[in-house]
Amino acid sequence: MPLEMNREVFITCAVTGSGGTQDRSPQVPRSPKQIADSAIDAAKAGAAVVHCHVRDPETGTPSRNPSYYREVTDRIRDADVDCVLNLTAGMGGDLVLGSTDKPLPLNSAATDMIGAEERLAHVAECLPEICTLDCGTMNFAEADYVMVNTPGMLRDMAARIKALGVRAEIEAFDTGHLWFAKQLVKEGLIEDPVLVQLCMGVPWGAPDDLNTLMAMVNAVPTGWTYSAFALGRNEMPMAAAAVLAGGNVRVGLEDNLYLDKGVLATNAQLVERAANIVTNMGARVIGPAEVREKLQLQKRSPV
Repeated sequence: MPLEMNREVFITCAVTGSGGTQDRSPQVPRSPKQIADSAIDAAKAGAAVVHCHVRDPETGTPSRNPSYYREVTDRIRDADVDCVLNLTAGMGGDLVLGSTDKPLPLNSAATDMIGAEERLAHVAECLPEICTLDCGTMNFAEADYVMVNTPGMLRDMAARIKALGVRAEIEAFDTGHLWFAKQLVKEGLIEDPVLVQLCMGVPWGAPDDLNTLMAMVNAVPTGWTYSAFALGRNEMPMAAAAVLAGGNVRVGLEDNLYLDKGVLATNAQLVERAANIVTNMGARVIGPAEVREKLQLQKRSPV
């Protein structure tokens, strides 16, 4: 396909994630207040969208506690800066097998498998404008861990997200995930305008090289809106590549902890750097109001 640079770019900040990064940088927010404050700072730095997970305030480990999401949501909505709220719905699909000699029974202490309704309980409670839908099952770097998202589960979750009036952000970790996303759209479970996040360099999904990025981009149907991100030191090069390939940008401490080699970053600093890349390429960073118009979002308070 011909290369067509995006001239109207929105930046998403992935604020804290669910990885084990809480002890690798003091900048990784843990408590609901810290997560909300970091999201607000990112919005002030130019992020139109903030993508939030929550963590246990004491240990920093990933959490699904709806009360933490409630506090994060309320603090962001009460802030003196506007942004589009995007909550994860990716928790609750963690399957950890036993040893390779005896995979069953499962590692029950590490496995976290719940139903569609519970996976979306915080979304139903907080009614963000966007929530994520990890559009497939895949192996991660851990030896016996599988992120499980079956076709049945994804159909159920997509239908529930649609019924809530929340925009699903399809998280595509490989080309097959985009294939199934097209099927969900065909079945009417995800409605236009369709929003996609291309997740590059997550082991063992799509690698973060340019050829694979373009394979992913070429699999995105005309008319869909997409962003892309990469992990670690390739975060900013991928931001530039995404804009050049017609997409939008995601950065943040979920994906990368460093501003430069050996220099730990804040979310706001990562957003500022991404915004500079976008503007230096001759594009314009758009704000939350324009994102809402583009994606037909409605900012809501809880019901």
